[in-house]
Formats: sequence, structure tokens, C-alpha cells
Amino acid sequence: MRKVRELLKLYFEQNISARQGAKIVGIGKTAASEYVAGFKSSGLEINVINNLRDDELLQALSVKKETENTRYQELSALFPYFEKELKRVGVTLQLLWEEYKLNRDIYYGYSQFCHHYYHWRKHKNVSMRIEHKAGDKMFVDFAGNKLAVTNPDTGEIEYQEVFVSVLGASQLAYIEAVPSQKIPDWIAVNESTLRFYDGVPAAIVPDCLKSAVTKADKYEPEINQSYNDFANHYNTVILPARALHPKDKSLAENFVRNAYRHIYAPLRNQVFFSLEELNLALWEQLDKFNQKNFQGKEYSRQQLFNEIEKEQLKPLPVSYYEIKEYSKGKVQYNHHVYLKADAHYYSVPFQLTGKQVTISYTSRDVEIYFNNQRVAIHKRNRKKYGYTTNNEHRPKEHKYVSEWTPQRFLNWAATIAPEVKELIQGILDSRDHPEQAFRTCMGVLNLAKKHDNNDFIKSCKKALEIKNLTVKFIKNTLQNKTFNLSDQEELKLFKLPEHQNIRGKETYN
Repeated sequence: MRKVRELLKLYFEQNISARQGAKIVGIGKTAASEYVAGFKSSGLEINVINNLRDDELLQALSVKKETENTRYQELSALFPYFEKELKRVGVTLQLLWEEYKLNRDIYYGYSQFCHHYYHWRKHKNVSMRIEHKAGDKMFVDFAGNKLAVTNPDTGEIEYQEVFVSVLGASQLAYIEAVPSQKIPDWIAVNESTLRFYDGVPAAIVPDCLKSAVTKADKYEPEINQSYNDFANHYNTVILPARALHPKDKSLAENFVRNAYRHIYAPLRNQVFFSLEELNLALWEQLDKFNQKNFQGKEYSRQQLFNEIEKEQLKPLPVSYYEIKEYSKGKVQYNHHVYLKADAHYYSVPFQLTGKQVTISYTSRDVEIYFNNQRVAIHKRNRKKYGYTTNNEHRPKEHKYVSEWTPQRFLNWAATIAPEVKELIQGILDSRDHPEQAFRTCMGVLNLAKKHDNNDFIKSCKKALEIKNLTVKFIKNTLQNKTFNLSDQEELKLFKLPEHQNIRGKETYN
């Protein structure tokens, strides 16, 4: 429009022809002649053009005249087609203009082409936004008004949250009632939405609720870890709307208002006795809403989705997302980390001993991360105080321990004597996990190398008799030769001295 203003001043103030003025300002001669003719027919004075806005000046130059001729009528008939095509990825007004002028001797220049289209769009009050490309964004939110479910046994009313979703280009909508806005329900309903669309958009735009955004920030919001992991599973990204900026998700806000009128209102007199019953009713009204034509249009949200957006969505993954939970832990001296949820220990590479790690776990797997890199993965084991160990995580000098097994110790003990095997079996049975007894077994069996074989066997037999299955007892017995004492001699050895302050068993009869 700056060029148009210069053209008009050259023509009316300096008496330069429209053709010469067109060359000077850099526009087509045909368009220049039309602008001059339009300004003449508008009845305006040249001194007022500086006070007019661009849209007001352009309208004065062209709209009144062009709406009356066949060229404009031919162009305006294509506007609904242009509107739909602009939703396709890569389609621009420039491309549509180039296609429009093919095989036409008389056509509009690009600037007038754009002007007439934008004027028509504004006049028609088109709700679809040109900036939302097919398959680009999905807007999600919760409606402010909840819906009631009545307990059939007690009559108690429970209010359900109502989730809504809208695709940017086609505005195909989805609605579902869920018990809460908590993480499990939030992720489950997002997943249901993607399965409803049978595809994945490039981005999901949520509000700043806690299940989606852990910490709201204008520039770098912190995405909830589980929700971000859900997005990674579905090969999409989370783009939270700015706090207190409802226009960032205006399509979701608009659908909430439409839902109140077209979905809530028809169900206002119905009583629902289960969440499933409520959702079936919601989906029935949703289908009617999606099949209904846009106001002033000859196509519906469903038709527009099938035509331009469905093919642009990314394919769904084969598997459903399984919610992950997270915890922190410190790698212990034995290169294992403790998962409190199961009271179980999982191994990590020994180099991380003493480091703080993040534990991510599902119902099946446990993953351990250090500096955002996975360092270990295990099958989940819920045995309390048990150990799940990958031998590759052990230091080389300790790997020989991985060859220790209960049977190996029992076989070793059997080569010495049956009493020794019985002792080792007792030690293994006394621990919650056999590995906890391995060092005790090793300590006992090593004593056999340092003492007479008969003395060692007698010491083991003595330990079994009094049920004191420890290395310390057997070692003391061997050193003090107490395994040869009779019961009376042993009693005498350990008999307490007589003293008036020491009471005997008769005191407690």
C-alpha cells in the first residue's frame, strides 16, 4: 500500500501517467491503472489518503467496483476452495494465486488476490485460522463445568472432570469424562484422544495444569516427567500454553463453549449411573457435533478432517503407553541402588558407586539413569530385600563372587563331612536371601584349612547342637578346644560364682 500511495501522489500531484508511475514505484501497469481509476470513482481527495488506513484505502480503490464485475465473481467462487486448501501442509496463497492465473487471460495480481481473499474471510467471520496447518497441533483442556454420575446403590453424586480436545486445522473435537485431573487419568485420556483421531499430531498444546506442567514459566515451562515420557512414546512434543493467555489455546476454549450448547444441554435431563454410561452419551452427541456443517459452510469438521488432516497425522505406535514412576537413589558400596517401592536392590555399573541416580519403573521394567543417560535396565522384581544383579556391573576383581552358588558351598562342605554340610545348609536357610550367607559360608569353610579336620568337624557338630551357626563361635571353639568338653565340664567351666546378690532358679518357682 505504500507503493499505491506513491503512485496516486505521482499521478494526481505531479501529473505523471499511470504507466510511468507504475514503473517508478514497481507495480504492474494494469494494477496501476485500476488503482487510479478506482480512486477517481471513490470521490476522495488526494490530500486525505495519508489519514486512511491501508485496508480503508484499498477497499475504497477496489472492492465496490470489483464486486460488480465478472472477474471478482469468478475469483470469489474459489474462496471456499482456497480456505480448505490452505490447511494443507505447504500450501500458501502464493501457490494458490499461481494456480488461479493459469489458463486465464484476465486475472488479479497477487496483492489484489490476497486483499479480496482476506476481505472475504473477514466478512464471512471464518473461525478456522490459517496458521493451523493440518497435522500440526492438538489443543487439550478440561471444561470448567463437571458432569454428575449417581451411585445406583447409595444415590451419592460424584462429579466427573470433562476433558476436551480439538485438532487445529479441521477442528475435529473429542470429549471424555474422567474421575480426576491426576496423572494416570490425564495420560489415559490423552491416549484415548490419539486413538480416536487414529494418528498423532506434531505437537500437543495443554493448559498449565499440574499433570502437564510441573512449573509454569513464560519462556521455559517445566513439563511433567511422565507426560513428557508419554509424548516421547507417541513421537510428539508438548507445547504448553502460556499462563493467563487463553488465546494460545483458543480452539479448545471455543469448543468448551460449543460443548456446553451442543453436548451438555441435550443431556441436561438425563441421570447417569456409571462413568461408562456418561461417556457413551457424550460420544453420541459428539458425533452429531462433528458431523454438523460449519456455519455458512458446506462441509463439517469430520469431512474436513477426512479430506485434509487425517493423512497428515503421524502413525500410532503399536503398543500403548505404560505410565512410568520415578524416584531418586544413591548407589551403595555394593554397586546396587535401593528401590523403595519394592524394597529391592538393583545393580548399576560399579563406577557409579556413591552417585545419585534416577530410577524409572513400570509394572514390568526398572531403568536407572545417570546424567539423563540410561546405565542399567532390569526386569522388575518385587521380592523384598532381594538383589537383582547384572554380572557386567561388577568390578573385574569381584566377578569371581558371581560364581558362588548355594550348591557350590554345599558340595564343598560335603567333601569334609555330613555335619559340615548340615551346618552350611543351616546357615543358608537362616538368611532371607542366600547371597547374604555366602561370606559366612566362606568363613566357616576356610577354617577347615587352618585346623585339624577332626577338630573342625567336632566344632561344627557342637555349633549345630546349640544352634549357634556363626564363624565366631566355631573359631572360638577351635581355639579353646571346648568341643571336647562334656556337658558337665562345660557347665562347670561357665558356672557363675556364688554370691549373695545372685539369685538361683528357686527364687522364680
